[in-house]
Amino acid sequence: MPKRILVLDGHPGPDSLCGALAVSYVQGAAGAGHDVTLLRLSDMTFDPDMGAGYEPKKVLEPCLAEVQDKIAWCEHLVIVHPMWWGLMPAKLKGLIDRVLLPGFAFSYKSGQMLPEKLLQGRTAEVLVTADSPRWYLYL
Repeated sequence: MPKRILVLDGHPGPDSLCGALAVSYVQGAAGAGHDVTLLRLSDMTFDPDMGAGYEPKKVLEPCLAEVQDKIAWCEHLVIVHPMWWGLMPAKLKGLIDRVLLPGFAFSYKSGQMLPEKLLQGRTAEVLVTADSPRWYLYL
């Protein structure tokens, strides 16, 4: 059964191995009959800084609103990104901070210890590239 798939190329540069992997994933999934959308972090201009947190609410730039719309639309999310200094690129972290907000990704409920999950029913994959040998990554 075809799925709605969102592929996020999480590399901040326009030409990268991650970008090539993302395009290859899109081609394979589309070839298998899935409805696929590709978004590229390198095409987005936004302030990655959360500021003081969730309050006061910061208005989403149009590219971040589109990411939210596509996450709401998709049934399967794929994020492709490099690992730099053991982490994802700062711009990708900023996107996640700014997009996965209360009222969209989760909701706090009075008297409950954990928030309610608002994006349930989706699956996800994270494809991470690294230029370090495997033995070094698992020290």
